[in-house]
Amino acid sequence: LASSTPLLVTCNLVNSLIMMNLAALLAVLTGSVTAFAPAQVGKASTALNGFEGELGSQPPLGFFDPLGLVADGNEANFDRLRYVEIKHGRVAMLGIAGYLTTAAGVRLPGDIDFSGTSFDSIPAGFGALKAIPGPGLFQLFAFIGFLEIFVMKDSANGAEPGEFIGDFRNGFIDFGWDSFDEETKVQKRAIELNQGRAAMMGLLGLMVHEKLGVSLLPGGVLPGN
Repeated sequence: LASSTPLLVTCNLVNSLIMMNLAALLAVLTGSVTAFAPAQVGKASTALNGFEGELGSQPPLGFFDPLGLVADGNEANFDRLRYVEIKHGRVAMLGIAGYLTTAAGVRLPGDIDFSGTSFDSIPAGFGALKAIPGPGLFQLFAFIGFLEIFVMKDSANGAEPGEFIGDFRNGFIDFGWDSFDEETKVQKRAIELNQGRAAMMGLLGLMVHEKLGVSLLPGGVLPGN
């Protein structure tokens, strides 16, 4: 009985990881608005005709909307959900980059506050939320709020509307976007959308496994430990 205990624990852990990863995959996929499978045939035809050519509808899933969130073909609702998907994907990509950078031990030099708390003393992962001083957390959330309200939106500060959903240039920064032809623009937007979807799944997986105490990183690195 004693010799079988580790095996039982391992099996239970594996089963838990499988179920949590399936749940994470379902949560991300159901939030995507790139494909549609509503319950009613009439509505399915309307949505299909209206959105089948939209960016992000591609193999292997094609249209995928198991909850029928845009089954009625409402363009405004589709645009809102696509806007949310793009923004969450961008945040997740930044989150992945930050998670991996801090997990690798990279820190800013100096102290994070006047009391002498060094950046090197702040752990990676969830542990950072407890280690960062209160005023530091306030500054972080205040900065995020400022970006959300005044910067990271279409037509910010009186600028002309963007060319597409998620175009936050607002007449300020371009990086040569206007020099690309239309095919290249669509390709780059598709790349960003797909990378954002992958980042949402990846960041969720890293967070869940950190809480489980199971490392997904090379060398078995587990942030916070």
